[in-house]
Amino acid sequence: MKKVVVGLSGGVDSSVAAYLLKKQGYEVIGLFMKNWHDDSVTISEECPWLEDSNDALIVAEKLGIPFQTVDLSVEYKERIVDYMFREYEMGRTPNPDVLCNREIKFDVFLKIALQLGADYVATGHYCRKGVLTNTDGTKTYQLLSGADGNKDQSYFLCQLSQEQLSKTLFPIGELNKPEVRQIATEQGLITADKKDSQGLCFIGKVRLPEFLQQKLKPKKGIIVEIPTEAPQLNRVKETFKSKTEELAYTSSKPVYKVGDGKVVGEHQGAHYFTKGQRKGLNVGGTKEPLFVIETDVVANVIYTGQGKNHPGLYRKTLFVTDEELHWIRPDMALQLDETMSVMARIRYRQALEKATLYKVNGGLYVDFEANQSAITEGQFVAWYVDNELIGSGVIS
Repeated sequence: MKKVVVGLSGGVDSSVAAYLLKKQGYEVIGLFMKNWHDDSVTISEECPWLEDSNDALIVAEKLGIPFQTVDLSVEYKERIVDYMFREYEMGRTPNPDVLCNREIKFDVFLKIALQLGADYVATGHYCRKGVLTNTDGTKTYQLLSGADGNKDQSYFLCQLSQEQLSKTLFPIGELNKPEVRQIATEQGLITADKKDSQGLCFIGKVRLPEFLQQKLKPKKGIIVEIPTEAPQLNRVKETFKSKTEELAYTSSKPVYKVGDGKVVGEHQGAHYFTKGQRKGLNVGGTKEPLFVIETDVVANVIYTGQGKNHPGLYRKTLFVTDEELHWIRPDMALQLDETMSVMARIRYRQALEKATLYKVNGGLYVDFEANQSAITEGQFVAWYVDNELIGSGVIS
C-alpha cells in the first residue's frame, strides 16, 4: 500500500484531499505545518493557526488517520519572511505563496514526508498532474490547470520542479469548489463550511504594513502625481534595428523625477507600496482615484497617476533574467534566439493572455499581445501551452 502525507491546513480543500486518498486505498498521514509564532501582527480572529490546527486534528480523527504537527517556523522565517523583507527593501513586490510552495510545502515538508517513509505528499490545490512516458521509459510530469477554471491554482505552483512533481498528488484537481464542500458535508467534516483563508501562506491574515515595519522602519517621503501628458508616457514610436532592440524598448520603464509632476501628499515609506496600489495613499481632492505607477525606494518617492487607465500603469513586455528563469518542463526550454507562442499571466486569477517568449542573451522577454496593467518587479509571470503550465520567472 502506497503511503501519502497530506498537508492538512485545517481548511476544507486539504480535508477532502485526505478523505479522497483514503478512499482510493492509500495509507494516509495528516501533517499540520506551523510556520509562524508572532501573533502581534496577525488579525487573530480571521485565521489563527491554533484553530486551524485543532480543525485539522478533528478531521484526522474523523477520517481515522494518524496526525501530527511539525514546526517549520525557523525555515519559514529564513526562506520566506527574510526574503520578503529583502525584496520590499529593494522596491520589489514578492509573492510569498509561490515561494512557500517552492521552499516549504514541496521542499522542507516533502523531505519530512519522505523521511516518514511516504511515497507522495498531497495538498488541496486546485490543479492536476499529468504523466508522459518517454521513448526511453522515463517519465515527464506535467502541471495542468485545475478543472475548476474559477479556482485554478496552478499559478501558485509555477516554481515546482520535475523531481517535486514526481512525488506530489493533487486529489481535488478534477473537482470544483461546490463539489468539494458537498463531499465534506456528506462525510461530516468540521471544515465543510469553513471560509477560505486569506493572507500569507500559513500565517493567516496579516497587517502587511505592521508586518513590514518590524524590519523596515517608517521613513517619511513625498507622493508625486504624474500627469498623463508627461513626456515619458508619450514616447514616439521608434524604428528598431532588431526585434531584441524593440523588446528592450517596450519592456523599459519610464523614469520619473519629482519635477515631472506635482507633490500631492506624504507617505511613511516607499517600500510599503506596490505598483497598481490604490489604498493607503490617503490623498483626496482628485477627480479620479490615485494609483501608484512607480516607487523609488532610494529617493523614497511614490509616483502616482489618476485613474486605472493612466498610461503609467501599462506595459506590454517584461523581462526575466536567466538566474530567475524556471522551466517546469526543461525539455521545452527555449535556446538562444528561439521563440514560443504561449498564454501567460502575471498574477493569480488574471485571465490568461496571448504572449510570445523570446530567448535572448541573459534572459527571456515575455511580449504580450495586449498592454498589461501594473507589471510588478518581484512578482511571477507564468506561461502555459494549452492547459499546461510549462515555465515561470520573476519579473525583473
